[in-house]
Formats: sequence, structure tokens, C-alpha cells
Amino acid sequence: MELVVLSGKGGTGKTTIATALSELAKNVVRVDCDVEASNFYLFYDGADIKKGEFVGGKIASLNKEKCIKCGKCEEVCKFDAIHDLEIDPYACEGCGACTLICPQNAIKLKDEKAADTFITKTDEGIISRAEMEIGSDASGKLITFLRKNSKEFSEKEKLTIIDGSPGIGCPVIASITGSDIVLIVTEPTKSGLEDLKRVVSLCEHFGVPVLVSINKYDINEDMSNEIEKYIEEKGLKLIGKIPYDDMVMKSINELKPITYYENSIAKIAIEEMWSNIKKIIF
Repeated sequence: MELVVLSGKGGTGKTTIATALSELAKNVVRVDCDVEASNFYLFYDGADIKKGEFVGGKIASLNKEKCIKCGKCEEVCKFDAIHDLEIDPYACEGCGACTLICPQNAIKLKDEKAADTFITKTDEGIISRAEMEIGSDASGKLITFLRKNSKEFSEKEKLTIIDGSPGIGCPVIASITGSDIVLIVTEPTKSGLEDLKRVVSLCEHFGVPVLVSINKYDINEDMSNEIEKYIEEKGLKLIGKIPYDDMVMKSINELKPITYYENSIAKIAIEEMWSNIKKIIF
């Protein structure tokens, strides 16, 4: 069973909730698919038991000894990545046009490392994660790899919890494809409602069931009511309403899951939400 936690934008509390649910579920495999802001692993002490390199694509490389300075490569480059016989690695898209036009065969495409990938073992279980290279873009291919990288461990556990990227882009699509259910975390603002609608539409397109939780619902109860009305109209399941809680910021600053704080009202609400989720997925 794969549960993907999503949000329409960053900062809604998605990772806080994903971490708390992982703690409550116990014996779960965690996959951090929010690769551009990877922080799932920060809440745990652990050791990397598997490391690899992920190649995201190709990049052009020039052999200056072969180059006759004809300038044809610069003329053919549609990405403006070649200037004065120098290739800008951040602008190059690896299309290969320059390799085809070069009369001296002086340009080759080489693998471009996009990220280091890890399987990290903690006292709380396994985390599949990545650390991006500077200037690299998150890709659906990397997300798919991280999910596959966790499979040998997920076969031993009943549940995999995926901390997805915010938004509705390619990394999100790769996070939900083939998953069992999505939990969307939203917040009571106008933009939060519009973000929710976009993510719901994406999940519907791919046929993935949706649960919704409203984080910090009590900071704008009129807006929360409007979100609830939308959820009801769409026939979705509102799985939990989490109140604003200063203790959440304390948990983030101390890098401890919110479930560690006994007096936290957010913790109590997330525990109730987990009870509701269990009735649906198990």
C-alpha cells in the first residue's frame, strides 16, 4: 500500500504530516520525493546503507584539440549554450545537434549526474531519498527511481509513505502514478482552495483516490468552511482538520516529529486523522 502526501504549494505542513503519519503507522518505508527540498530524513538519525548516482540526461562536451573553430556548433545551438567555443553546462539541454553538425567530431554527449541517491536506515525504518546536484532539475525519472529503489524494503512492510513534491508538475505525476491513495494537505486560504482544486484534478485524471486534510483550519474558519463545501461537492473524504499549534514550529526547530510532543493539539488531531485513514486503507 502506497500513501502519497501532496500539497498544492510548499509550506502547507505536508512534510510535518507525512512524518507524523510515518511515526504513527510504524514499520513503514518512507520515500522523500520532494527532491528539491529534501528534508524528510532530517527528523531521523541514521546511516546510509546504499548510495548511487542518478544520471538525468546528457550534456555536450567539447574536445578543444580537435576543434577547428568553425563556429557551426554555436550557430546550430537553439539553447544559446555555446559561446566562444565554451559550452555552458547549465544552458545545454543535451539535444545533440552540435554533435551532428561538427565536421571534426569534436563534440560528444556525456552523462550528466543529476543527484546522489540514498537508502538510509534509521531506528524508525528505511528512507529512500536523493540529494540534487547544483543547478539540476527535479525530474519524473528521478522520482520513479526513488520509488523503485525502496521496493526491496516495501515488500516487507504493509505501508509506504511518500512525501511528494508540491504543485502538479512532472515530479508529482511520477509520485502518484501507480500509487494506491493520495492525501492532499491544504490550508484555509483562497490560494489554498485553488491549489487543492488543481491537485484534485490531477489525481482524478490518473484515477488515484483522494483524501483531504485542512491544516491550521482555525486561522480562517470561513475559508475552511468553503473548502469543506468544495470537498463535499466533489464527493471527496475530509479525513482531518488540524488546528494551528505553536508546538509544530518547536518540533521543526528541534527536528523531532510532532508526535513526540504530548501537549500538542496538532498531534492529537493527526492521531485522529490516522485512525480515520486506517479504516480506509487497511
